[in-house]
Amino acid sequence: MKKGNKKSNALNSKTIKNLSVYINLLTDFGFKRVFGIKEVMLKFLNAVLNIEGGITDLEYIDTEILGLTKDDRKAVYDLVCVTGKGEHIIVEMQQIRQDYFKDRTLLYLAMLILKQSQKGRAKDGKAWNFKQPFLYIICIADFYLNEEEEIAAKIAAKAAKERAKSIAVADATDKIESQLQQKYYSSVKLMDEETKEIFYEKLSLMYIELPKFSKKLDEVKTFFEQWIYLIKNMHRLKNVPKKFTDEIFETVFETAKIAKMDKKQVYNYVKSLNDMNIVKNQFNRMSNTIASLQSSNTALQSSNTALQSSNTALKSSNTALQSSNTALKSSNTALQSSNTALQSENAAMQNQLEEYQRRYGKLN
Repeated sequence: MKKGNKKSNALNSKTIKNLSVYINLLTDFGFKRVFGIKEVMLKFLNAVLNIEGGITDLEYIDTEILGLTKDDRKAVYDLVCVTGKGEHIIVEMQQIRQDYFKDRTLLYLAMLILKQSQKGRAKDGKAWNFKQPFLYIICIADFYLNEEEEIAAKIAAKAAKERAKSIAVADATDKIESQLQQKYYSSVKLMDEETKEIFYEKLSLMYIELPKFSKKLDEVKTFFEQWIYLIKNMHRLKNVPKKFTDEIFETVFETAKIAKMDKKQVYNYVKSLNDMNIVKNQFNRMSNTIASLQSSNTALQSSNTALQSSNTALKSSNTALQSSNTALKSSNTALQSSNTALQSENAAMQNQLEEYQRRYGKLN
């Protein structure tokens, strides 16, 4: 057991040298360490959500919701809190693309609604109180929700970098990336399709797509943008940027400073970081393999199309040759017929000449 501890400590000591100044907020450990602080979450939620009157108080609640039966699946959220006015807010961080991610967020909300409905049931079991609190889910995704958008963005970025090679400025690529800014967040509610008016205001979904947020530090202007920039880039920073003047950021940066953590916390962070990197690497390898297979398939399809075109051209050429051959045969038959006719005429003339000579003698 002692050997194992020495090995872990040695691993920690070696790894610490390569760690950044601040933790990566995209990791499960980093995200929960910082946003698990009540004051930090309050400031963040007020920056992200447009709640009338703002949020002045909150408490964290159990992040696990069980199904109706032991066989039903359960939901485990990253962070869940209830405001002083009873609003329920789920905050989710997702590092890796997941199939049906939007469906998953709706399922999580549905399970939270069901939990509230169970609480609202009358004691006699005959009546239900269907009144629901305001429900919010904030989904922070380190990937594009739309895979086609991601492919298009990668193609555009590659083309931009190619163009940047001809631009004689050091930050050409940065400038071009800034030009590729996209809408990185979506606020979703139930809406009447015809009138475009909100139909049900108690259900809100916020999706934040970090890859679409490409602003540099000097381009960050609003309080909301400061939070998104930190979530995406804190582990790249060496110190607190001057523009982060709100006092809450002092708490955020102190909490996120790796030098302030004890050995157990550092170990847990490194484990969380490694887990995230392993999953990301596996996902990237799988994505690259799929992309390679798709490219090969596209190339094969192109080759097949080319072969089919060549085959069609050969068939056309063969048909043309057959037509030419038939025409030549027809011409040959015609020539043979003409030759036969000439031979017949020649024979007839020969007969006439012989008859003439028999009657009148040979011509002089």
